[in-house]
Amino acid sequence: MTIHKEGRVLLLVMLIILAGLNFTLYHFYGSGLLINLSIAASIIIFLLVLQFFRNPIFKISAKANEVIAPADGKVVVIEETTEDEVLKDRRIQISIFMSPLNVHVNRTPVKGVVDFFKYHAGKYLVAWHPKSSTENERTTMVLKTESGVPVLVRQIAGAVARRIKWYVNEGQNLGHGQEFGFIKFGSRVDIFLPLGTKILVKEGQKTKGGRTVIAEI
Repeated sequence: MTIHKEGRVLLLVMLIILAGLNFTLYHFYGSGLLINLSIAASIIIFLLVLQFFRNPIFKISAKANEVIAPADGKVVVIEETTEDEVLKDRRIQISIFMSPLNVHVNRTPVKGVVDFFKYHAGKYLVAWHPKSSTENERTTMVLKTESGVPVLVRQIAGAVARRIKWYVNEGQNLGHGQEFGFIKFGSRVDIFLPLGTKILVKEGQKTKGGRTVIAEI
């Protein structure tokens, strides 16, 4: 387990601020209930933010036809829909919601080449709002597998998550489960798979990014 690069500066600044606040309280009020409560609250707040940025280390093992979860979280949508932005066809959509308690690293569900990538500025509706996938801040990435199958992955910000990060460019080759982005403080990742894909998860099921096999194509 490591601390993700997106959180290192924030955590350092928080540590300095909280330490300074407690030192100031101790300087003016000395030891007692107030300083004890302040230290306890500071530790809790720091640990809560720290867990947002944890980055587990594990070995990725997946077969070529397996689609693995792009994020830790819970499956909230499995449905047939039309993908209107890039693919312009009918797809099976799987949506995974990340709570503030989940790991926020986003990983590639398949091995392939980045055939398309675009960032969209937008609103910050709650992640389960029907229009969040088309109106919220988001990224859209299409990975083309070695067999030529396009798989679309979309990062979606929510009401709390207001910072999407990505580390990919069009034409880049990505491995199975490779880190491609990060959504600070959670939200949602959508995957659009071809019709006929064998879905291996159910709505309400919890997933582990880079480890849970969610489908076979």
